[in-house]
Amino acid sequence: MVSQILIVMIAAIAVTLIAERRGIQAPLLLALVGLAASFIPRLPRLELEPEIILTVVLPPLLFSAASEFSLISFVRRLGSIFNLGVFLVAVTTAVVGAVAAGIMPGMTLGVALVLGAVVSPPDAVTAVAVGRKLKLPSRLMTVLKGESLINDAAALTLFTFAAASVSGAHLLIPNLFLYLLYSAVVGIVVGLAIAVIVQRLRRRLTNPSLATVLSVLVPFVAYILAEEIGASGVLAVVAAGFSLGHNATAATYDARIQERQFWRTADALLEAFVFAYIGLQFRWVIEDAQEKGFDLLQLLGLSLLVLLAVIVVRVAWVFFTAGLSRWRARANAERLAHPRPARRGRERPQRLGRPGPARRERQGGFELLPPFTWQENLVIAWTGMRGVVTLAAAAGIPLVTATGAAFPGRDVIQVVAFVVTIGTLLIQGLTLPWLIGTLKVADPNEEKLRAAQRKLGDDLARQATLAAITAFRDRQTDERPRRMADMMLKRIEAQRQRDSEPMASAGDELLGSLAGEMLTARRAALVKARDDRLLDDEVMREMLEEMDFEQAVMETWTPGRFR
Repeated sequence: MVSQILIVMIAAIAVTLIAERRGIQAPLLLALVGLAASFIPRLPRLELEPEIILTVVLPPLLFSAASEFSLISFVRRLGSIFNLGVFLVAVTTAVVGAVAAGIMPGMTLGVALVLGAVVSPPDAVTAVAVGRKLKLPSRLMTVLKGESLINDAAALTLFTFAAASVSGAHLLIPNLFLYLLYSAVVGIVVGLAIAVIVQRLRRRLTNPSLATVLSVLVPFVAYILAEEIGASGVLAVVAAGFSLGHNATAATYDARIQERQFWRTADALLEAFVFAYIGLQFRWVIEDAQEKGFDLLQLLGLSLLVLLAVIVVRVAWVFFTAGLSRWRARANAERLAHPRPARRGRERPQRLGRPGPARRERQGGFELLPPFTWQENLVIAWTGMRGVVTLAAAAGIPLVTATGAAFPGRDVIQVVAFVVTIGTLLIQGLTLPWLIGTLKVADPNEEKLRAAQRKLGDDLARQATLAAITAFRDRQTDERPRRMADMMLKRIEAQRQRDSEPMASAGDELLGSLAGEMLTARRAALVKARDDRLLDDEVMREMLEEMDFEQAVMETWTPGRFR
C-alpha cells in the first residue's frame, strides 16, 4: 500500500509539472490520466479507507486554506458563503434525495437522502486554480474559497445523520437541528481552544522547526478531538486555521517562513494525489457494480440524471438567492436615501462604520456590499465540481445496518457518487475557463484598488520607519549613532522609496539593532492598519512576507538575532 501511494504521488507530481508547463488545469489532467491508468492490465487496486482520507488528507488541506485566508474578508462575505456552504448543501441534499427516490427503483427516501448528502459538497480546488489564473475578482475568489471551507462540514454532518437514521445507529443527539447546532458550535469552540493553546506555545518557541511541527499537529488534533465528542472536525480545523493565520504575526519571522513553505509543499502533494486517486477509482467502481449484478447502462443513466439534478440545483439556487439579494439591496438603498424621521426625545448618535477598504460602500453605519452581477453569479453557479470528500463519504457508508442486514443501496450510491464527481470535473471544469473568458467578469478596477492598498501599506511602513529611527536617535547619548540616524532620516525623506532603506552591514551591531527596530515598527503599523480595516489583509500578508525575507537576509549579515 505504501509503495502504491508513493508511486501515485510521484506520477501525480510529474503530470502536474506537465500541466503547469502546458497551461492545462492540473486537477483535470490528473483525473483524466488516473482514469485512463485504471484500465492498465494487472494494475493493483489502490483503495484507501475513508477514515484515512477524512483524517489524514482533508484536515491539512482545510487548515492550510484557512490559515492563508483572510478572516476579515471571510466575515465580510459571510452571507454569501453561508448561503452556498450551508443552505445550498441542505437544498442539494433534499432535492437530489427526492429525485433519486423517484427515479431509482426500490430506493427509499432515507437512502436517497444519504446519496444527496454524499454528492452535495463542491470542491473548490479546480475553481480557485482557474479563477486565480484568469484573475477573477477578489470578491468571487473569497466566496468560492470560503464556501469550500464550510460546505464539507455541513455535508458530512447531514451524511452522518442520514446514514445513522437508515442503519439504526445511535447518535448523541437524535434531533437533526440540535445535532447540526451542537456539531457546529462545539466544533468551532474546540478549534479556537486549540488555537489559543498553540498560540501561547508558539510565542515561547524560538526554534522554527519546533514551531512548524506544532503547526503540523494542529489540524489532526483538532479534527480527531472534535470528532471524538461528536462535533464537526471540519469546523474545528477551519476555526483553528483562521485563528492561527490571523495571529501569525505574533510568531517569529523564521517560523513564519518555514511554515509557509511547508504548507505550500504539502498542498501541492496532497492536491496532486487526491485528483489522481479520484481517476484511479473508475475501473474498480464499474467492476464492483457489474459483480453485484447491476445493469451498467441503467445505472449510468440514473447517475447522469442525478448529475443533471446536482448542476441544475446549484444554478437555480444561486440565481434565486441573487434575486433576493438584489431586492434587499434596493430596499436598503431606499431606506438609507429616505430615512424615517426620528421620534422626538429618542434621537441617538449615529453609529459610524469602522474605516476600511469597503468604506465607500458604507452609508449611515451600514456596510452595503454590492450584489454580484449576473455574469458573476453564473460563474459561481458553474463552479460546482465535486471532489474527494464525495468519494470518501460514499466509501464511508456502513456495510450493514444495526439489524445485521446489508446497507440498502450502498453500491448504487458509490457508482452515482463517482459519476457525479467525474462528470462535474469534466463538464464544468473543462468549460469554466471558456465561460470566465466569455463573460469577461474580471474587474478592471481590481488592480487599481490593489495598487492603492499597496501604496497605503508602503506609506504606513515608511512612517513607522521614520518614527522608529527618530525614537532611536532621541534616546542615544553618543554623537555617532545620532548622526547615523539623522543621515538615515534625510536619505529616506529625500528618496521616498522603501527599497532605499539602509540594510544592516556586517560587523555593525548598532546598525543591525536599529534595522530590527525598524522592521518591528513597520510590522506593527501594518498589523494595526489591518485590524482597523484600513489595509486589506491579503496586502498586509504579502508585505509581511517580504519583510520576513528581508529580515532573513539581514540575519546573515549581523551577529545578533532580533525579531
